[in-house]
Amino acid sequence: MKIAFASGKGGTGKTTVSVNLAYNLSSHRKVQYLDCDVEEPNGHIFLRPRIEENKISKVIVPVVDQEKCTGCGECTSHCQFKALVLIQKEVLVFPQLCHGCGLCARICPTGAISEGEREIGYVEKGKALGDIDFVQGLLNVGEPMAVPLIQDVKSCYGEADVYIIDAPPGTSCPVVKTIIDVDLVVMVTEPTPFGLHDLRIAVSSAKALDKPVGVVINRDKGEFKQLLDYLKGNQLMVLTKIPEDKEFARQYAKGNLIIKALPTYKNKFDELFHNIETMLRG
Repeated sequence: MKIAFASGKGGTGKTTVSVNLAYNLSSHRKVQYLDCDVEEPNGHIFLRPRIEENKISKVIVPVVDQEKCTGCGECTSHCQFKALVLIQKEVLVFPQLCHGCGLCARICPTGAISEGEREIGYVEKGKALGDIDFVQGLLNVGEPMAVPLIQDVKSCYGEADVYIIDAPPGTSCPVVKTIIDVDLVVMVTEPTPFGLHDLRIAVSSAKALDKPVGVVINRDKGEFKQLLDYLKGNQLMVLTKIPEDKEFARQYAKGNLIIKALPTYKNKFDELFHNIETMLRG
């Protein structure tokens, strides 16, 4: 089963929940953890993988031979992403805007455009605590094209019983790319007005992709009625609640796995996976 952990906003505890569930399951199941939060991956802080493989991720970009180019403007007029601009019969390329579709090279009447490559980041693979297969993507600083790198991370699916996928926060294209093929989206939220506002948006995005959604309430105080009313009104299952706990936060700040540092929390992650299985069964 493929389980994505997502959130409407950053800082809700999405990675904390996903890494602890992965480690909890690794004692009796084959687990692969894929960190698709490529702009700021931090699952490695807790799972501490031994990186065994590093692969550069590249995207296609157009290369213009100005000697062959006649300045006809066919490429610039058809580029939906405005990555090509014609100025005084010379075509300029803006690589960061290019989505690598290859259309410009195919329609150029003089064959002046060929396909080159541009590095956007890299993918790392290795073995983490609990013998977990670990994969993460790291996007180059300032690079806007996260989706191709996420695709490269997800091309590394291996043999596993459970795939734990850490999605980027929010609801943009990288999130859609991450959750498009999963069996269940676990939304990690917090009982605050901001958390509820962004949860609504994130849930609507997952529902638009026809993905079942369960919710983990982190830092629960048992007193935010608006959140509980929203979950009940939208028939969203609460998979588990993690109480607000200073010791929990202290261990997190040290980069420790909660279920190792505070074994009493193991039952929360047992409950979480039991309810995930219940949802997936129907």
